[in-house]
Amino acid sequence: MLSKKTMLFRKPAGSTLEPTLFDKRFPRFNDFLQLARLDRPIGIYLLLWPTFWALWLSAEGIPSLANIAIFSLGVVLMRSAGCVINDFADRNVDGAVKRTKARPLVTGKVTVKEALSFFMAMVSTAFLLVLFTNTFTIMLSFGGVVLAAAYPFAKRYTHLPQVVLGAAFGWSIPMAFAAESGELTQVTWLLFLANLFWTVAYDTQYAMVDRDDDLKIGIKSTAILFGEMDNLIIGCLQALTVVTLFFVGQQLSMELPFYLSLAGVSALFVFQQKLTSKRERDPCFKAFLNNHWAGAIVFAGIVGSYLMS
Repeated sequence: MLSKKTMLFRKPAGSTLEPTLFDKRFPRFNDFLQLARLDRPIGIYLLLWPTFWALWLSAEGIPSLANIAIFSLGVVLMRSAGCVINDFADRNVDGAVKRTKARPLVTGKVTVKEALSFFMAMVSTAFLLVLFTNTFTIMLSFGGVVLAAAYPFAKRYTHLPQVVLGAAFGWSIPMAFAAESGELTQVTWLLFLANLFWTVAYDTQYAMVDRDDDLKIGIKSTAILFGEMDNLIIGCLQALTVVTLFFVGQQLSMELPFYLSLAGVSALFVFQQKLTSKRERDPCFKAFLNNHWAGAIVFAGIVGSYLMS
């Protein structure tokens, strides 16, 4: 059941109740909440876990509280900004996709000008946060903005937009290393590569949900590129994720909890393969959502390893 606090922000579907006090004071709050996808935080989790991996590994288990706060808020802002620019790029095609036809830019609840202004406001706020780190991190942040803005348009020209997304989602890793240790090491790029494999795998699962619609409207994706080999290639990418993380553990002499976490993640990947085996929409989406727990388990393994050392 919804709590009383939650009821202040949303009404049951089909409700004929009068608008709440919050609705009257902020009548368009929910439109911008949906535009930034803050009502669906899975993307925040999938971006936050690798960021935490990098912060803890680069700081040998004791990252600064300031960097934890800066990167946590930055993740929320940049993921939200990415959703806004994605909806801007897709505003003329989202109406033809079952899952996205009710998005605010499609329905007209938010205008293009408002969406772009919202995007710039979030990117600017994220940049202000980065100014509290160091020069190296600030320089790297420009690459993150370029990658975040490029992803929505990549699917117009290439079947590999998931690779661009993987680079964008993984860019917080070198930034975290730069902020904590001031340098990028072999471990930095191994971790980045592991996250790239993982992101392409789970975003292909996500793309499998929309594959039929994407084929009709001409949107490209790895799900379309891989075709009947989709589950096999996803499985290979998941295996590469675990193997690359294993090499990270070897480089840093991680303790047993880290390797147990890799075993747990491997079990989740097998479960996801079972979910996507018939390529049905809902199970594919559940497999995608399940990756939140994969990221959390790896983070728990990292923390547990440092607590044992």
